[in-house]
Amino acid sequence: MRVIETLTNLPADATDAIVVIGNFDGVHIGHQALLSRARSLAETLHKKLAVLTFEPHPRRLFRPDDPPFRITPVSTKHMRLQACGVDMVYSLPFDWDFASQSAAEFIQNVLTDGIVPAHIIVGDDFCFGQLRKGTAETLKDAGFEVTVVTKIKDTHGIDFSSSDIRQALRKGEIEKANDMLGWDWEMRGEVVKGDQRGRELGYPTANVQLQETLHPAYGVYATLVKLAEDGDDAPWMAAATNIGIRPMFELKIGQVEAHILDFDRDIYGKTLRIKPIKKLRGEAKFESLEDLIAQIDKDCDATRALLS
Repeated sequence: MRVIETLTNLPADATDAIVVIGNFDGVHIGHQALLSRARSLAETLHKKLAVLTFEPHPRRLFRPDDPPFRITPVSTKHMRLQACGVDMVYSLPFDWDFASQSAAEFIQNVLTDGIVPAHIIVGDDFCFGQLRKGTAETLKDAGFEVTVVTKIKDTHGIDFSSSDIRQALRKGEIEKANDMLGWDWEMRGEVVKGDQRGRELGYPTANVQLQETLHPAYGVYATLVKLAEDGDDAPWMAAATNIGIRPMFELKIGQVEAHILDFDRDIYGKTLRIKPIKKLRGEAKFESLEDLIAQIDKDCDATRALLS
């Protein structure tokens, strides 16, 4: 999949695509339906399928003090879009200058003078431009071919939404979140050196800072992990993983600490993918290190039994 981050000197083979516009945080079942509709049209018209999206997520610009909220940071979002058959992603920088464009300026600068879409597909709540004054009708009035896709609903008649998925993850309801996503949610990040306490306790961990990734409910999870560098075909490995601040040692920032079962490799600097399967327990502060070690033993046994 081709990722394009600027419209300056855009080559001809990066234009004239079927273009879907949106943030696509989560690339959930609703997003997938939109992309499926677009892919069918692209195949019919013998065009490439492209997504027009923005980085950072506009919410980060408008509400910078919000805690981490992204279901899919940029690398994961691109991975999921590629899995949906997207050929190109226009990932445009979203700053105050970009946000202050009127709808007419957006049409001229991004669409007419930039990506020159063959056809545009949007959801029925799509708005764009300063104060969100632009709509699908605005695009049609400007001469673009536009298809508006109505949101699909779940079995209870409720729209699939990124907000509901975030709520489920924050409650540690992994299975519920996955049902709405249509894929198994995962975190990923660089393995960094920690304070080595896990190694001192006999349970070395791969430490990953969550950064922009939404923090799920703090606690210990049975997880599956793999190194991105090992490739998509590498097997997933079982890990007992603490997500949080470790009350006994009072970390200031939440992080992921994965004890990978039956594993012994130096993986500092590698990118670890972490797929939570089930929350085993909440975070707890223990009376002694002996009590903590005994509980970690139980967490590892529970993980092994669950994922065997």
